[in-house]
Amino acid sequence: MESTQRARCPSKDTILILVPDEPKEEVISSLQKHYPGVKIHWRSVKAPLSVDDIPQEIWDTATIVWGFEIPKDAFLPKLRFVQLNSAGADHWAKNRHYQDPNILFCTSNGAHPPQIAEWVIGSWLSHQHQFRKYSSYMQQGYWEPLFQSSFQDSWGLRMGILGYGAIGRQCANLARALGMDVIAYTARERLTPESRKDDSYCVPGTGDPDGLLPSRWFHGTTKEDLNNFLDQDLDILVICLPLTASNRNMISRQQFEVLAKKKTFVSNVARGGHVNTDDLVEALEKGMIRGAAVDVTDPEPLPKDHPLWKAPNLLITPHISWVSTNHWSRVLAIFEHNLAVLNHGGEFVNRVNKELHY
Repeated sequence: MESTQRARCPSKDTILILVPDEPKEEVISSLQKHYPGVKIHWRSVKAPLSVDDIPQEIWDTATIVWGFEIPKDAFLPKLRFVQLNSAGADHWAKNRHYQDPNILFCTSNGAHPPQIAEWVIGSWLSHQHQFRKYSSYMQQGYWEPLFQSSFQDSWGLRMGILGYGAIGRQCANLARALGMDVIAYTARERLTPESRKDDSYCVPGTGDPDGLLPSRWFHGTTKEDLNNFLDQDLDILVICLPLTASNRNMISRQQFEVLAKKKTFVSNVARGGHVNTDDLVEALEKGMIRGAAVDVTDPEPLPKDHPLWKAPNLLITPHISWVSTNHWSRVLAIFEHNLAVLNHGGEFVNRVNKELHY
């Protein structure tokens, strides 16, 4: 099927763009310049998207979709390629088109690391330097007397990165610039220099393309393997791996008990399902960890009356760490590369393994 897809010219395709953003002329112009005959339907959609929000004629003729998701009950009989706006594909697992082995999926992995890594480091520094406290003092017009507070800078501290993909590598890049030691955890063992390289899209000058930044690598798929990694004197744990059935709730009470030895700060920019929410609330309320910053929650959106909102030493943002004015140009670069592969052959960027969902 892949050879058939590659032989067909994307200029003959109908592209359906489904994003919560107004049409961007620079994106449309770039696609039409490279593929003059292509038809483009841009729909600015808000979740949840319904089949009825899009005319049936478009569903019937679209061959390529670029977006975050489509309704589970939508049927696109001519669909052959999906370019996701997201770094993972777990939310597609039950979609009929995702289950079709003849439809290729590629993620936008690599378009998000600069902005997400800034969110990780920014929330970490805000906690360490107590910016929220001083923001409240500003509202009061209160000048705190000297030496009333103490701070710990990042030099010599240790960041543990759970999932050393594109996002984790840029987190490592920034952490090393702050003088931190970095250790990495992956599911598979990576003993050779070749196995430690990043094969996803990479914004020039960012990340860790050759996997040289971690001082140590850990791996495994068992609780024992994970707990051993968490027990490595971590000052901050960054969770940035895809969500799968095997790693849901991987950070729960037992793991928080391990992290309590160093009162590790927990940063989650992956999926809310990686962390047991009730156990996170307990860990914060009991002071088992020094604090946390989460851009993702379980459930999501987080209900107004959920106890997580009131947990101490916690920053919650509504799944926006990926947002950046540079996002579109990066995803467009990935999409245009993959369209060229459809046309001329070659290697797709970020082709999804449908068993792993990334």
